[in-house]
Amino acid sequence: MTSPTPTDPVSGATVLVTGAARGMGELYARRAAAEGAAALALWDVDEPALAALAAALERPGLTIATIAADISRLDGVRAGMARTVAEVGSPDILINNAGVVRGAPFWEHTAERDIEGTMRVNTLAPMWLTREVLPAMMADTARPKRILNVASAAGTLANPNMSVYAASKWAMIGWSESLRLELVRGGARHVAVTTFCPSYVSTGMFAGARGPLLTPIMTPGRAVDAAWRGMRAGRAVVMKPWTVKLAMALRGVLPTRAWDLIADRVFHVYSSMDRFTGRPGR
Repeated sequence: MTSPTPTDPVSGATVLVTGAARGMGELYARRAAAEGAAALALWDVDEPALAALAAALERPGLTIATIAADISRLDGVRAGMARTVAEVGSPDILINNAGVVRGAPFWEHTAERDIEGTMRVNTLAPMWLTREVLPAMMADTARPKRILNVASAAGTLANPNMSVYAASKWAMIGWSESLRLELVRGGARHVAVTTFCPSYVSTGMFAGARGPLLTPIMTPGRAVDAAWRGMRAGRAVVMKPWTVKLAMALRGVLPTRAWDLIADRVFHVYSSMDRFTGRPGR
């Protein structure tokens, strides 16, 4: 007798989380463990933090692999995937969470670290990693598969002092949405892609940034909860808070100069990064 196809994408699944050592990545890992995942592949460059998290999540029936992978390099992604498959198997759920931000006028960005480094981590790495896991996901129709791409509201609206970060997230959103449509057209409806576009989240990554009018800085728990629920349900796009959609709508209908005036003087979007400091040492 054939076993029924599971309907819960998390219970019994193998879940891969990038940037898992802290912040939202850690919360995604904890959520997966709490909801019955069978295996976790925790990726980060911070090996001691990964080891501490793995120890905290250890329980009977849960296999955990800690992968110190440099996702800014294709060979690092491929090496990490080889270890992941060997230790826990092919992922059923991929959380492309890792990211970096450089907040400064564009002309102050360095070509290698700021521009190339940001695009490698925020844009190329999710593409590379998804390309590695996708063939197995598409071939295995025995259970639902999920890909959660953590983008940003910065990828929906321009903002001073976020040029390269915004570019990396605009690219991620376009790729993520195209991938979703291709999977549907290609008959792989069991693989659902969710694009998460949050405003500022208080992980330390955006230390010093101020939330625009009606847009409070979200806690990591609230952001992860929204993204996780959307991923489980296979929703195409999750935007939080509600003002992200409002700003997109206004920008779409208003003349550019009118929007610039409102964004700058009413909503204070354009000054939200003026006091940005970021996480020390990053």
